[in-house]
Amino acid sequence: MHGISNTLAWRCPFSTLQSLYQRNASARHLDAGVGTGLFLARTKLQVGSRLSLLDLNPASLQYSERRLRQHSPLCHHGDVLEPATLKDLPGAPFDSVALMYLLHCLPGTLQSKSLVFANLGRCLSERGVLFGATILGGDAVRHNLAGRCLMRWYNRSGIFSNRSDTLEDLQRGLDAHFHDTSVRVQGRVALFEARRFKSTTGGAPTPLNPAR
Repeated sequence: MHGISNTLAWRCPFSTLQSLYQRNASARHLDAGVGTGLFLARTKLQVGSRLSLLDLNPASLQYSERRLRQHSPLCHHGDVLEPATLKDLPGAPFDSVALMYLLHCLPGTLQSKSLVFANLGRCLSERGVLFGATILGGDAVRHNLAGRCLMRWYNRSGIFSNRSDTLEDLQRGLDAHFHDTSVRVQGRVALFEARRFKSTTGGAPTPLNPAR
């Protein structure tokens, strides 16, 4: 499904998404909204990498943990929109945090979803990067017939919540929480990278857990 929908509907080949992941995944990595673990399973990781998996769905965590068992990942059941559920996140601080195809599944608008950047930004090391991709909605996005049909179906069924997700709101959300941001659009998908988290104290970002 990834290959078909990405190519025909979203106009962003899976290879483009995987290249983003491969370029940014570090040896101390968190996948937020890991789902089936597809991107991690196809990423060449450094020897000795420490992986942490985060998802709201216990079944997804169990599946991805089995799929990635050769890396002995640390798993955490939590909601990226609720900072209280992230306070005991194993493996923090991270040198990379992935948000692949997660934002368009979260409830609300990108204005409210940008809380994710604050919550996960606190989990990053000083040199860490938060990266990911999301399918855009909004009036400015001209989906083709396949895209319109999938958007309508996914939003009605509650799989997606991205009818009003705009590139401008994504950029504003990233800029509000990071000093260095990069966003580019491939087809109907926004691919982003963000570095140098803006901590609330104005100093270096404070990890949720001390480095182990």
